[in-house]
Amino acid sequence: MLLAPQDLLPDLCDNHAERLQVAITPFHDYGGRATFYGRAVTLSCFEDNSLVRELVAQNGQGRVLVVDGQGSLRRALLGDLLAQKALDNGWEGVLINGAVRDVVTLGTLSLGIKALGACPIKTEKLGLGERDAVLQFAGLTIHPGDYIYADPNGVAVSADRLLD
Repeated sequence: MLLAPQDLLPDLCDNHAERLQVAITPFHDYGGRATFYGRAVTLSCFEDNSLVRELVAQNGQGRVLVVDGQGSLRRALLGDLLAQKALDNGWEGVLINGAVRDVVTLGTLSLGIKALGACPIKTEKLGLGERDAVLQFAGLTIHPGDYIYADPNGVAVSADRLLD
């Protein structure tokens, strides 16, 4: 089921500007849910989605997986199979500083997915990456456990929960 997008970030910025970091890089919406939020689970990896596969297989409990692929658009860090697994395991969304693939199918899933772009090439599986890393990209610093807020207006991060 596709959900109608909501303007979440303008209200958050109006009411909590001093508690938010707003991404300066425009991310594209690929999932069927354009508006999503939750606590961040962070992962740094470069052109290897082995740890993405491991994390989406775990119970997401309403969290957002934040993947720093170091901006690479040469290999996709998320495709339809991993996105379906994330949805099945209760993840709210995935934010990727990198690429996705299977974009038509991703758009049919009720999962928030934002990424820099698309690439049809899959990653290598070398088991490389770092979980629970402090990430820096798009003018943001994201710590594990921070709150990610995303809608068609962009992406924002706060150390505090700003919504009930």
